[in-house]
Amino acid sequence: MYVVGQEEIDALADSIRSGKLFRYHDDSACERFEHRYAGDLGVRHFALSASGSQALAAGLIGLGIGPGDEVLIPAHTYMATATSVLAAGAIPVIVDIDASLTISPSGIREAIGPRTRGVIPVHMWGAACDMDSIMDIAAEHDLLVLEDTCQGVGGSYKGRKLGSIGHAGAFSFNYYKNMTSGEGGGIATNDDHVAERARCAIDPCHFYWNGRSESVRPFSGVGARASELMGAMLNIQLDRLDGMIEAMRAERRQIVDGVAGLGNLGLTPSPTNSPDHDCGAQAMFLLPSAADAEKFAALVPCVIAGKTGRHNFKQWDQVLMHEGAAHPALNPYRLAENAECRKEYPDGLCATSIDILNRTIMVATHPLHGQADIEDIVADLHSAAEVVFNGADPKARTFRRLDAIDHAKFDMTA
Repeated sequence: MYVVGQEEIDALADSIRSGKLFRYHDDSACERFEHRYAGDLGVRHFALSASGSQALAAGLIGLGIGPGDEVLIPAHTYMATATSVLAAGAIPVIVDIDASLTISPSGIREAIGPRTRGVIPVHMWGAACDMDSIMDIAAEHDLLVLEDTCQGVGGSYKGRKLGSIGHAGAFSFNYYKNMTSGEGGGIATNDDHVAERARCAIDPCHFYWNGRSESVRPFSGVGARASELMGAMLNIQLDRLDGMIEAMRAERRQIVDGVAGLGNLGLTPSPTNSPDHDCGAQAMFLLPSAADAEKFAALVPCVIAGKTGRHNFKQWDQVLMHEGAAHPALNPYRLAENAECRKEYPDGLCATSIDILNRTIMVATHPLHGQADIEDIVADLHSAAEVVFNGADPKARTFRRLDAIDHAKFDMTA
């Protein structure tokens, strides 16, 4: 959660006082947000859901992906990217990332098999995927593209909003995301048919209130409907979003520029696919070795990309154990339709990804960081580089250790 203040409090209070917390009514906050956010993204449809995980599953269901299909996913992402594929009855195939920490286009091309039907590029840590290359490959091989924009809310790729470039885009609005309602998500698409199927996946009863399209036969599913509290908060958060993203992008630019002279030592900025347009949520650096990354992490506030738990495919227990459903008869790994799909995740899988992740450090930006905070971050990186690469005595260096944004410094209800 970046910034939440009195406006969100007032919007939530107004929604509660209205007594209309169910989303289907006149002047629905959810419907208002869906129309506004579709316009912001430049797409025809946006449908809210209860979570980003549900949005991913609804997007795949909307696209018609299911048993018999493989979906390519990156080795570095929250495991909901993988479990959503299983929720649709398909099989996730794990593909290498590149130094941008996003899925490798060459890895996609190499991983395409006879059963490959889709790919989920993940805009990880707010960094944009190489969407031009991905969409070219998808067109060449007739693949469906579902953008996982859960960590890329508010960002763009070469001027186009993330989540609007593929055949559909899934979003998360949970506590940790750029725009938050505590929990929540949504699906974006320009395709009327995909939108109607996704809405049915999110809420199988939605047509009772919105009317039923004759083009889509309704199907059963577990609902994950948004509430008016979510819509009320997101309408305020949307007004904050562009300014927050621009502040983070500007901070990252200043950090990267501020340590430009350290590249010769080994503090090399990670490549970015659209640095002037993505979220700028992290300044990322690729170090010569995993040991160097460990030393940096011990000196300055940063995170090693390979040490973030569930974002590493080696931590996806349900996937690696082939526990794809609550009941064995529904487990995609056991379905006859998936017999010809690639279902094994052998030792040594995506070793290139693991190497990159363990050598990459990430320094978080924040829209509330002031100039002094940013200068402290740059100074700490310089001090750490002297210690790690030049053998300087850490006790002789000054570390300001800006461990986290101090929200006590800010009036969050203003």
